[in-house]
Formats: sequence, structure tokens, C-alpha cells
Amino acid sequence: MRDFSQDPHWLSINTATIRKSEGKELPLPDIIEACVGRGIRAISPWRDQVAAAGLATISKLVKAHGLELSGYCRGGMFPAGTPEGLQAAHDDNRRAVDEARELNARCLVLVVGGGGKDIALARTQVRDGIAKLLEHSRSVGMPLAIEPLHPMYAADRACVNTMEHALDLCDELDPSKSGALGVACDVYHVWWDPKLQAQIARAGRERLLAFHVCDWLVPTTDLLLDRGMMGDGVIEIRRIRGWVEDAGFAGYSEVEIFSENNWWRREHGDVLDTCIQRHHTFV
Repeated sequence: MRDFSQDPHWLSINTATIRKSEGKELPLPDIIEACVGRGIRAISPWRDQVAAAGLATISKLVKAHGLELSGYCRGGMFPAGTPEGLQAAHDDNRRAVDEARELNARCLVLVVGGGGKDIALARTQVRDGIAKLLEHSRSVGMPLAIEPLHPMYAADRACVNTMEHALDLCDELDPSKSGALGVACDVYHVWWDPKLQAQIARAGRERLLAFHVCDWLVPTTDLLLDRGMMGDGVIEIRRIRGWVEDAGFAGYSEVEIFSENNWWRREHGDVLDTCIQRHHTFV
């Protein structure tokens, strides 16, 4: 395994982690400057934050600072109840691909959308939506990373809930392992899976496009907005990183924390300093 104990070279900050500072929204340019000032060389921004600041503005900042994007959040949300809804999702995902390409992201992360009352139909729509989007993403050279989410989100956020399911989709839609389609492995969503080690090995270098870290708190007080800082919960993060690196992944560990009542209430600089320290000791 790589040694992360001395510097934050392989640390990336998902910009949701400091979306708020002391309870107030923090603009993306300020997030970028705070990361750069601490020697953090990679981020993964969210589309709404980019839109608020302007794509051209963020593109210039990223290039001026020599930042890399470990990913771009997010595309997906494919299921819909009407043909018009399905087309609107496709059009929005094409825009997401183009934004990711402008920012030179390593991948566009896909949170595929929930199953509602007909999860089988939703999963079919997800498969078809990814297949359609691949035509465009291949043409501009932007890899798509399916992110399986914890089963608690199956109805409303993602009806792909295991690495195995995500990789089945990859094998069906990109059987040659061309690099156009892979997975984002977020420890928050997959740490519990008894097949995790085997599925990470199955993914290999070609399919492992992103690696996200945080921690699972016990108890968890909110299904979405109570993620823990690395080391504060029960996930064996370093063990999972070992599996990911054994499979050939050599990219960034991306810290992604949604924390309405804890970390978002703190000053963002302190949060970043904690991310760096915990990356040294727990990732």
C-alpha cells in the first residue's frame, strides 16, 4: 500500500465536505482557494456548486491552480415515469458529461436514481439510460463511474446497491473493459457487503475509477446528512483501501462527508485540516 502518513498528495476533497462553513453556504471558488492553500491538489466538485459560480470561472480556477478532478458529481437519476422524463434525464446527463470534460475530470460519477414502487422497471431504465449516455461519453472521452449506494437509498436515490450489480452493468454494456465505464467505490455505501473484497478484485484496474472515504457512525442519526469523519466510525477504511490498491487502483482517496449537524457547522479550514490529519492516520 502507498504511504499516506506524511503528506496529502493522494487526498482529494469532494466539495460537499465543506459545502457549508459554520452553517453558511461556502462558494466553490472559496473552497478551491482553501484547498490550494493547504497543498491539496485534487477536488471533486458538485454540479450545482459549479453552476452557481459559473462553469467558465471554475474551469479557469482549476487550470490556473493546476488542480486535478478525481471525479465530477454527478450524473444519473435515469428513471422516469414518462418518455419526456426519460429524455430530460438523458439531456441533463449529456450536459453533465460535457461539463466534466471541460473540467478534465477523471470520471463523471453516476448516482443512478431510485426504484420507487417498481424497482425492476427502474433498473431497466438505468441500464438503458447508461447505454444511451455511453454513446456520447465515449465520443468525448469521459469515463462514467457507476456508484452503488447503500440499500437504504434503493427507493429514492439509487436502485444499484452493490458493487456486484454495478459491475454486472459494466460487463453488459462495456464487455471489452475499454475504460469508458466503471465504478466509484464509496466505503460509506459498500463497507457492509460480504462480497466486497471479491468484487473489488473483479473490478480491477480497468473498472475502479474512483475511491471515496468517510465513516459510518453508530448510531447514525440521519440517513443522508450524518456521515462521519474517517476514524470516528466503524468502517475499516485502510483495509478496504488495501483491497482497492491490490486490484490496481492508484488514484486519489476522495473525502466525501455530508454532515448537517457536525462538520458543516464548523469552520471550513478546521474541517480541511482534520481531513488531512485523518487521511494520514486512518486512510
